[in-house]
Amino acid sequence: MFSHDYAAGVMDLGEEYHRSEGSFPSCHTRGHVTSTRFNLHQLDLYCTLNAPPDMERIEEQFANLNIVKRSSGTTEPTYLLGIDASKTVQAEKESLIAVLCSNGSIRIYDKERLYILREFRGYPGLLNGVKFANSCDSIYSSCTDGTVKRWDARSASEKPVQLFKGYPSNIFISFDISCNDHVICAGTEKVDDDALLVFWDARINSQDLSTSKDPLGAYSETHSDDVTQVRFHPSNPNMVVSGSTDGLVNVYDISIDNEEDALVTTCNSVSSVSCIGWSGKDYKQIYCMTHDEGFCWWDLNHLDTDEPITRLNIQDVREVINVKGGILDYLVGGLYHEKMDKLFVVGGTNTGIIHLLSCTTAGLIHVTSLHGGHAATVRSFCWNMQDDSLLTGGEDAQLLLWKRGALDKTFTKKDSMKIASSVYQRVRVHSNDSYKKRKKQ
Repeated sequence: MFSHDYAAGVMDLGEEYHRSEGSFPSCHTRGHVTSTRFNLHQLDLYCTLNAPPDMERIEEQFANLNIVKRSSGTTEPTYLLGIDASKTVQAEKESLIAVLCSNGSIRIYDKERLYILREFRGYPGLLNGVKFANSCDSIYSSCTDGTVKRWDARSASEKPVQLFKGYPSNIFISFDISCNDHVICAGTEKVDDDALLVFWDARINSQDLSTSKDPLGAYSETHSDDVTQVRFHPSNPNMVVSGSTDGLVNVYDISIDNEEDALVTTCNSVSSVSCIGWSGKDYKQIYCMTHDEGFCWWDLNHLDTDEPITRLNIQDVREVINVKGGILDYLVGGLYHEKMDKLFVVGGTNTGIIHLLSCTTAGLIHVTSLHGGHAATVRSFCWNMQDDSLLTGGEDAQLLLWKRGALDKTFTKKDSMKIASSVYQRVRVHSNDSYKKRKKQ
């Protein structure tokens, strides 16, 4: 547990959050586990009906996405597991893209040309996740060697400029940095009986030029297995959500003194969590996806009311979704579109087709599909709200830039690249077997 001194420190790190202006509810539902299964027959019936009136407008916007750039060729068989884009705009400097690769590296690309500018590695450990800082071009990634590493994305040096060191035996597999770049939180694999959320002060202090930092503290009581996902709130630096292979999705207010009181609520996905995120107006909703292609969606506005917080819970999306002229093999992640005030789910097929699904309380609705880009499973994507562009990465080692505009005919679909068997130990394997068994029953 954190001490009172730690909590006071976090309150200094996070910007003062005015609870009178749309704050999150206090911890009245701590420890309450929410699980509601959606009636699959009703959902399937709904999905066969006509889409809502605004669906045509949404479909038109996304259907007009075409490939305008494909990454420069590489002979190395590498899966592209994560993508993030620089959030800063600097005059006369190219926009940067960071891509986490299954060979243990992070590649930095020029966004407009998709040329590889430089590459960072996590030796002796393996990297998990990639994230740009919100206010500068620093790159972060958690590592199995027990550190979170920071690089200067515009520096030619491959050496990290800073290491955030964990406790002995920590193996970090997830992380995030707060919206004001003040706090880093990383999740660990379960070692012995411990699965931790570890916190650091991430502020860059010109008076303190040390290259390594020790933790501020850790949460140790709220997850019982590997912490696979960590996501800070997009605008409130004190709020963070975590997901685990124990099936639990926990929401915390880290400005509160100790772990027990900081836990705002616990939701249960009833399966191993593969992806989590924030959505809704003022980002007061959370969603998660599971390793067996389940989807859950909760509304935190209802924590202090008699209304159920579960908006949607589907055990296996593949069993209920009606994809026009095709199938859905897996889910990739979620996308909350602020302009539309709408949550979307991105999924796909093993042959590289990308499906966009719209989330409603009645179910998931297929909006459109993107063809002709990837030749294998799509592992990652990054949506740019400013120019409505989409970056996608897959098992064919290709990074694609999609925009609303004419397709450049010089870009042809690439074949899937074979990959060494050792890499399969590090990448997500979608659970097709359990799905096939259920369909046979």
